[in-house]
Amino acid sequence: MALSLLSPSLSRLGVWASILVLIIGVLKLLKLLFRRQKLAKALDNFPGPPTHWLFGHALEIQKLGSLDKVVSWSQQFPYAHPLWLGQFIGFLNIYEPDYAKAVYSRGDPKAPDVYDFFLQWIGKGLLVLDGPKWFQHRKLLTPGFHYDVLKPYVAIFAESTNVMLDKWEKKARENKSFDIFCDVGHMALDTLMKCTFGKGDSGLGQSDNSYYLAVSDLTLLMQQRVESFQYHNDFIYWCTPHGRRFLRACQIAHDHTDQVIRQRKAALQDEKEQKKIHQRKHLDFLDILLGARDESGIKLSDADLRAEVDTFMFEGHDTTTSGISWFLYCMALYPEHQQRCREEVREILGDQDSFQWDDLAKMTYLTMCIKECFRLYPPVPQVYRQLNKPVTFVDGRSLPAGSLISLHIYALHRNSAVWPEPEVFDPLRFSPENMTGRHPFAFMPFSAGPRNCIGQQFAMNEMKVVTALCLLRFEFSLDPSKLPIKLPQLILRSQNGIHLHLKPLGSGSRK
Repeated sequence: MALSLLSPSLSRLGVWASILVLIIGVLKLLKLLFRRQKLAKALDNFPGPPTHWLFGHALEIQKLGSLDKVVSWSQQFPYAHPLWLGQFIGFLNIYEPDYAKAVYSRGDPKAPDVYDFFLQWIGKGLLVLDGPKWFQHRKLLTPGFHYDVLKPYVAIFAESTNVMLDKWEKKARENKSFDIFCDVGHMALDTLMKCTFGKGDSGLGQSDNSYYLAVSDLTLLMQQRVESFQYHNDFIYWCTPHGRRFLRACQIAHDHTDQVIRQRKAALQDEKEQKKIHQRKHLDFLDILLGARDESGIKLSDADLRAEVDTFMFEGHDTTTSGISWFLYCMALYPEHQQRCREEVREILGDQDSFQWDDLAKMTYLTMCIKECFRLYPPVPQVYRQLNKPVTFVDGRSLPAGSLISLHIYALHRNSAVWPEPEVFDPLRFSPENMTGRHPFAFMPFSAGPRNCIGQQFAMNEMKVVTALCLLRFEFSLDPSKLPIKLPQLILRSQNGIHLHLKPLGSGSRK
């Protein structure tokens, strides 16, 4: 009897719920259509390649070789062109220095359509913050990248690199090429664990190893999500196996970071432990964050601490892995430059057992080769902004506030109007005399302007130490049967890895 009375009520409730869902869906669709109309109107002044009626340019972008496709578009449409990912997300894709300067000399926020995917893992750290809070965090974190803090890291870079090189000695004995990307990634993450959390020679504990695996997993899953349009909707993504795996990995990463922060805070309450921390050879990134105070004495909250640590681990891991791997590929591709770098490094090292801080500034030819590699293979090939105020470009065309901008760094670095013979590997482009007069926004591997990469000096120092040690231990050559296939994701990768032949140069090559 009770069930029969409830049935009409439940039925009516179901009808009302269906109507409510339908109304929300229609409102959402109207909002998307209004936004699309607004974006399309803003981009009307910029001609571009034809779009698919449903996918926009997404199908072209997902194809192999899409990076060079954008370069061909840049030759067809000087300065910029519209770039549609589906029907509702449209960017102005720019690749010309004056256009880049017009936007990136300002402090416009990151485009939420892309960077909101990061929030579940890295939270609101420096990468995605904007406004006064971004400025506060930037100011608090800047001392963490002062050269006095960076100096002791040279030994850490060398320590992690030598572990990797010892592993490569064994692999090289098989006289077969192998993919270096994963090993470089392991080394880069090991380095970051030491520089961020102060992990020492005793190795990583169980919690640290779980964290290591979680960070590797999160990086891969985030790449997959960005390139899979069906995963852009949060509700759909969290219901998939990939989404649930992402959430589990986030929980492991957050638990580890929270635990380390709690332990370090507790240690700072104990005078003996506090003394030990200050007597260490170097302060790690967490020490810097815990000691950071603004003019009012306000420090970072626990949520802010976790966000900045997770941001540093994300930004400093894959980018460095990409940069080092593509550099070694370039050295294998251009043996004459490889040999010249090796000779310079040997001369600098002399009779020393290891590199010192002052040696890094002497690596002039190696640095030019690193920069030329960054030009051809930028670790972050594309970055995005949302305009918080209108912008007028050098040719008089303009965009209103709210418009989305994509800076295509890969296409900018191969812009033939800026770089003569852009496909030629020529390190002398970065000699002091050749850099004089070059547009400051022509070369942007670490972005530019107020929101440039805060860790670029850390990254360059690590690149120099790692690549110098690699060149001392091995001669690198290509495997013609397994040439890398560029894969544009958040980070520039190779679809089939980076396979190289390594020839050991003998134990005396370390000196």
